[in-house]
Amino acid sequence: MTGYLVSRVVRWSTGLLLVSFISYAMMFYGAGDPILRMFMDQQGGSIALDEQALTAIRAKYGLDKPFPQQYANYITNFFQGDFGISIREKRPVLDMVLFKLPISLQIGFAATVFSILIGIPLGIIASLNHNRWLDRFIVSSVVFVNAIPIFVTGPILLLLLVVTLGVMKVPYGWKGLFDSQIILPMIVLAMAPLPTLVRQTRGAMLEVMGEDYIRTARAKGLRERTVIVRHMLRPVMTPVVTSAGLILIGLVNGALFVEAIFSIPGFGQMTLQGIQQVDFPVIMATVMIGTLIVMVGNLLIDLIYPLLDPRITK
Repeated sequence: MTGYLVSRVVRWSTGLLLVSFISYAMMFYGAGDPILRMFMDQQGGSIALDEQALTAIRAKYGLDKPFPQQYANYITNFFQGDFGISIREKRPVLDMVLFKLPISLQIGFAATVFSILIGIPLGIIASLNHNRWLDRFIVSSVVFVNAIPIFVTGPILLLLLVVTLGVMKVPYGWKGLFDSQIILPMIVLAMAPLPTLVRQTRGAMLEVMGEDYIRTARAKGLRERTVIVRHMLRPVMTPVVTSAGLILIGLVNGALFVEAIFSIPGFGQMTLQGIQQVDFPVIMATVMIGTLIVMVGNLLIDLIYPLLDPRITK
């Protein structure tokens, strides 16, 4: 296990450096001058700017140096826990991350749990009714849901539940995970991975149902519920856990549209604002944190594997 962790850390470090280098190079050579962009936004597009003031501000943020030196300074500061100062917000980017990332983590975790509680039972029901009308209905429904993008699902549900039916107020902002206004954003976010969980569970169940030990368990006279819970679900959960872990990673990193639609001040909205404002420190922080989330999430998935199926460690 120690060797496995060491190899993973080495791979992470290499991957993180590669991602950071490519991202920083793209910003440096392609995103334009963030200081000039900030002044032009403040002055309504005027180009009558004080070059001395621009030069001084670039020097303040270290943007007056050549690319190799800028990148080396950024990486050195990053591994010391310094994400830089936001050009637009005028405050440490780390403070922004510590405030906004937990919001996205909470929403992503809640959406993942919700999709698991709905998707796994639906997949089991579909597999137990293989090629019957209920199986076809579940599969066709999740395919239909999967075809609708999040930025369309959100407004449609808003129109239906808020304007037409009036069953809830307009969800706006963030008032905590247990506030009723989080229900609709959570459902919208959970609808995207739901088809994956249903199909994954259904396919794994169909593979397991034909195994010899399942027929043996039924021949012993065990109840169908006992056969499903004790003998089928455990091997089925291995690929499902993989999907669930990747779903959580994707929801945290990709909740941009949901946070924008419902004005949730999370990590996704921070990413969008950083890109729109060409705020280099914010953009790099979102890239680096997003990459770390993917890497740590994959490690946790790999560590959970042996608990579900000890044969993996052999």
